Amino acid sequence: MMKNLAYIITTMVVLTCCQAKQEKPIVSVQNAPDTAGLTNNFYDNEPVKELQIASLSIEGEIANPGKVDFSKLPIHSVIVKETSLNADGSNKFIGAYRYDGYSLFDILNSVKLQKKNKEEFPPIIDLYVEISNDQGDKVVLSWGEIYYPNNLHNIIIATSVMRIVPSKTKELWPLPETSKLVVVADLLTERNISNPSKITVRSADASFKTVKGLSPMFSESFKLMAENGKQIIMKELPKELNKVTYHTIFYGRGKGIHSTTPFTGYELKQVIEPYYKLSKENLQRGIFVFAGLDGYRVAITYAELFNRNDQAEFLLISEPENKNGGTFKLFPAPDFFSDRAVKSLTEVRFEKR
Repeated sequence: MMKNLAYIITTMVVLTCCQAKQEKPIVSVQNAPDTAGLTNNFYDNEPVKELQIASLSIEGEIANPGKVDFSKLPIHSVIVKETSLNADGSNKFIGAYRYDGYSLFDILNSVKLQKKNKEEFPPIIDLYVEISNDQGDKVVLSWGEIYYPNNLHNIIIATSVMRIVPSKTKELWPLPETSKLVVVADLLTERNISNPSKITVRSADASFKTVKGLSPMFSESFKLMAENGKQIIMKELPKELNKVTYHTIFYGRGKGIHSTTPFTGYELKQVIEPYYKLSKENLQRGIFVFAGLDGYRVAITYAELFNRNDQAEFLLISEPENKNGGTFKLFPAPDFFSDRAVKSLTEVRFEKR
């Protein structure tokens, strides 16, 4: 009898331990450095440094604000080449790193959205988040950057770091001391602020009259307010711009497949670049709202439009002959879904948060 009881207790302990192991987050990185170069992995050859992490809270237009419980989140690994913008417009290379940490995708995954403009505009594509620290730094990221890109989990709160050391020069890049927001798609990494402590979810503060199912829909021009305060009316695009063709599978989150035909247009950043200067402030806190004639609008940050390192550009398509969607249309090449595409573009608004 006692032997049977002991066996049962032992079995229960083993099963409990196994279950506990299964419930732990899956870690996608290795902490032990491969100093002997035994594998083909370039990103595990140096020691990993643990970073001090601050308490992180989420608030804003959500129903369940509070602190982030990191213990329930998996670890992700990303690689970046960090470069800062100098005051004179030049840039300075900082170093190449592997960062390990928690993705913004996972951190915000259980947030219950409560958009303040839900009655006027229910879609989530005009959402963005502000991320700040106790030192007064603040950056913005669009909801599309977090949940719509072709490559997910590429924005993380890093809790450890490893140098990616050149094999010939053996140059040792400086290492941070505290946790860091890391945005992999950024060319100039000004949004990689240290010790983020607060995430605020917001919807774009831009109101438009919405007309669902408007047809036919045609706008011969769109207007934008330049950074210097001058209003620009765009009826024709600069003739010196070169057309770009993207072969794509155009797939919406709601209706699924729309088409498999190519999109040909102009890089949106080249069209509107003359009106918005490259600056640290714009890289960190600049955000656009692009709106169509029917009131459909999307949020796109300055950084994801002007500061990409993946060459996946937003296209501006000109189709004056298209009387149901023309003249100008916005095509979001970086996105998996087509939801941030805008027909009959009528207005572009810009602000710094």
